[in-house]
Amino acid sequence: MDEKEMSMQYISGYIKRARDAQAEFEKMSQQQVDLAVKTIGKVVYDNAEYLAEIAVEETGMGNVPDKIAKNRQKSKIVWNNLRGKKSRGILDTDVETGITRIAKPMGVAAAITPCTNPIVTPMSNAMFALKCGNAIIITPHHKAIRCSTKTVEMINAELAKLGYPQHLIQILDQHSREHTQNLISSADVVIATGGAGMVKAAYSSGRPALGVGAGNVQCIIDEGYDYKEAVPKIIAGRTFDYGIICSGEQSVICPERDYEAILEEFEANGAYVVRDKKELEGVRSALFQEGKPNRHSVGQSPERIAELAGIRIPEGTKILVAEAEGTGLTDALGGEKMAPVIAAYKYKTLDEGIRIARENLEKEGKGHSVAFHSDSEEHILHVGEELCVSRFVINQISASSAGGSFYNGLAPTNTLGCGSWGHNSISENLDYKHLMNISRIARYMPDNYVPTDEELWG
Repeated sequence: MDEKEMSMQYISGYIKRARDAQAEFEKMSQQQVDLAVKTIGKVVYDNAEYLAEIAVEETGMGNVPDKIAKNRQKSKIVWNNLRGKKSRGILDTDVETGITRIAKPMGVAAAITPCTNPIVTPMSNAMFALKCGNAIIITPHHKAIRCSTKTVEMINAELAKLGYPQHLIQILDQHSREHTQNLISSADVVIATGGAGMVKAAYSSGRPALGVGAGNVQCIIDEGYDYKEAVPKIIAGRTFDYGIICSGEQSVICPERDYEAILEEFEANGAYVVRDKKELEGVRSALFQEGKPNRHSVGQSPERIAELAGIRIPEGTKILVAEAEGTGLTDALGGEKMAPVIAAYKYKTLDEGIRIARENLEKEGKGHSVAFHSDSEEHILHVGEELCVSRFVINQISASSAGGSFYNGLAPTNTLGCGSWGHNSISENLDYKHLMNISRIARYMPDNYVPTDEELWG
């Protein structure tokens, strides 16, 4: 038996176990399904500290306090969003249209999960999958195998205590590109959260796929808005987990008249402003190598970034603010930076600020998210109409709100679709509904009004 056949046989075992478990699970009631979903989130919530520690230890990215906060917050908001929602059997009947909707499982989901979110992404994907009566098989990033596997093992131990079918949630114990390729081409639906290569593979698998696009969140401060209110939020978003969150702010685009005052406010809140050309080049070199993220800087502290850049920063510095010398079309600083560094720009008019954001998004991140700090509903709608992203978060910390929060209406998730702009199939946050098949009963409605040809065509 050659390597390819061995891989197919290996994956076939996972698929069979998942299908057997799923066949039992879909017979269970809504209450039983919801208890399983709640249990998944509660395991991560209860073990937030331990899981954060092993994630940082294995991946070498981010920091423990922020990962603890992420584990607790994401488990809470995802479960809060899912609890009480019907996802099994008859959903509803529309009296006006005569349509009755019936929820059905998709079957077996395959999930590719990243090293940047090695705990909460497997958690939320499993919660979405089981909410709709599916089984799920996870293939984690090779840099996060141990912590992602431990998460799944802890969840399965609790599900077993409650009598749920074994193998509802599985995670590959052998890792290779071939195993991943065979998994995603054998499952019924694929969720890909990670790099562009994995997302492209998912869409090429021949199965329905739900992927994400690159992040490069543009943050605009509106003229006249209280920048002292905005700056701490922007810093919190850009520095969270040392900048590896795809929804974290990447560029701050400021009104020219307040630009210097805004930078002073950044400094007052623990920022080091990089203006010197030599220092700027050092920061670029620290963050990027041959146009790609420097792996030595991804998810590292401000001190480590400064060390790599060859610059000295004050003790206690939280963030580096780099005055970009052009948009992402000409300056790498306008792209996604996987570290606590933000690019700074200034604009004369809001439309110029929108242009800066648009050009940065053309470089990277089109379809993802924009943060806008404004008191003007007119300006909010204008920015919303002009920029091609799937989410606009208003007067919020993007890193902790674009993926849903208690304080906005976005679906809580760790998988943020970017629409056709980001080469994705959805332009919204992945939710349980994306892992649900719906049957529709269409009744004959003899009393429906049928317009005449004259009414239709004039």
